[in-house]
Amino acid sequence: MKRLLRIIAIILLTAILLPIGIVAVYRYIPVPVTPLMLARNIKEKTPINYQWTPIEKISPHLPLAVVASEDNLFMQHKGFDFKQIEIARREAEEGKRLRGASTITQQTAKNLFLWQGRSWLRKGLEAYFTVLMELMWSKKRIMEAYLNCIEMGNGIYGAAAVAKINFNTTPDKLTKEQCALIAATLPNPRRFNSAKPSKYMCERQKAILKNMKNIGSIKFQ
Repeated sequence: MKRLLRIIAIILLTAILLPIGIVAVYRYIPVPVTPLMLARNIKEKTPINYQWTPIEKISPHLPLAVVASEDNLFMQHKGFDFKQIEIARREAEEGKRLRGASTITQQTAKNLFLWQGRSWLRKGLEAYFTVLMELMWSKKRIMEAYLNCIEMGNGIYGAAAVAKINFNTTPDKLTKEQCALIAATLPNPRRFNSAKPSKYMCERQKAILKNMKNIGSIKFQ
């Protein structure tokens, strides 16, 4: 029994400390690859178009666009938007279409550290990584990781890849219109193509541009 308890204690301690170590390391170094990139590549033979780019070399319109589209309160919250979570819960109880209430920090945690799919274990780990990132990283670092590692097309990950493949430019030269189109794809980047926007995407682009104007700018410390 003592041996079993010791093994359980070691497993629990590892489960607590390993994520802390990984988050601490990624606070300082570029993320080399993510579980999603590897899964798509292995299962579907999808190429990995990815190049880490410092946020200073990414158009300032892009973080503003993703905040306007995905997470208006990104600079204020501590990783979770409880108001949106409650709205999503009520809508689900009323039988409405399920919608996400994940913040940019939660999406970054999921994409950087975890596998795809829905389970209580994955959601629990996502919440744990979200808390760690908000405690150990700045908002600037969270946004930098998000803009580099988020899927922005089939086999396209991050600002550098989407700028080159879809717009034949560099990430620092992306216009606000292009950034709004990129943000419009994020709910389903393998269905929506920022290089060939549908009518729906163009309407989303207009709404995002309007919200970008309302927000004004994002200032990272």
